[in-house]
Amino acid sequence: MKLASLKAGGRDGTLIVVDRPLQSYVAVPEIAGTLQQALDDWSRTAPRLNAVSEALNAGERADAQRLDLTALASPLPRAYEFVDGSAYLPHVERVRRARGAEVPESFYTDPLMYQAVSAGFLGPRDPVFVVSEDYGIDFEAEVVVVTDDVPMAVGSGEAAAHVQLVCLINDVSLRNLIPAELAKGFGFLQSKPRSALSPVLVTPEELGPAWRDSVLHLPLRSWLNGERFGEPEAGVDMQFSFAELIAHAAKTRPLAAGTLVGSGTVANQDEALGASCLAELRMLEIIEHGKPSTPFMSFGDTIRIEMLDAAGGSIFGAIEQEIRPYGR
Repeated sequence: MKLASLKAGGRDGTLIVVDRPLQSYVAVPEIAGTLQQALDDWSRTAPRLNAVSEALNAGERADAQRLDLTALASPLPRAYEFVDGSAYLPHVERVRRARGAEVPESFYTDPLMYQAVSAGFLGPRDPVFVVSEDYGIDFEAEVVVVTDDVPMAVGSGEAAAHVQLVCLINDVSLRNLIPAELAKGFGFLQSKPRSALSPVLVTPEELGPAWRDSVLHLPLRSWLNGERFGEPEAGVDMQFSFAELIAHAAKTRPLAAGTLVGSGTVANQDEALGASCLAELRMLEIIEHGKPSTPFMSFGDTIRIEMLDAAGGSIFGAIEQEIRPYGR
């Protein structure tokens, strides 16, 4: 099952069910007006939405309409919570090695995670507005899951069953603002603006054998200004599964239905597969040459993030964004 939200319908969009090849859709107001409404009553709405999906994919819905990806909002335009991990330790190791720091042993047993912006997500084709290029504009290609209601202190074994939807995210970062913020010892704020989700969210069942052990086993591809940037394997070198990340986030509090849990920047030990953000490429340049040679993004630059199935079809649709100057 694939779900999306039309921009029409207010700030939370209008929930639609999308067919497998991302060609057509059906609105489902009789089931739920928005995705958040569906998630709030997921045990009741999910079977009904899945029945619509099956009929749509079988060509049995006379009310199906042609899908226009530019008309889509973020599939979840705003959420109660977004917690982002850093589960790919090759990324962490390179960043720390470039500045001559060791990776603490605890990083291998206890996930890194921070509270990210959830009050609004950019649509998959929306531009990224930034005040200044001096902020160090970067993209981050990641995988994210959406949960139903998760009880506090859930174990990782139980947490796997709470993953209801999966998608991609461009976790926008303003790298030059990060050092001063982290130096205060209180985490990210200004350096982490709104992120963008892929056009559709899909159920784990839709992913078939690519979804195993609460990990998505497919390459995550990105193109910067139309040029291939990287395609690391999301199922390789992920130190903590999504079940473990959810259990970590819920250690001292429950998670509300509609909570997003991010994987962090996808990265592999195999550098030939490329990176999922500019910061990592710059770190590799520092390690090899003593200084970075690749600049951060400028106004007019574009980023595309996508994941393909075994047959070459787009699973989530592509995130395609342009960096633009912000003006009131």
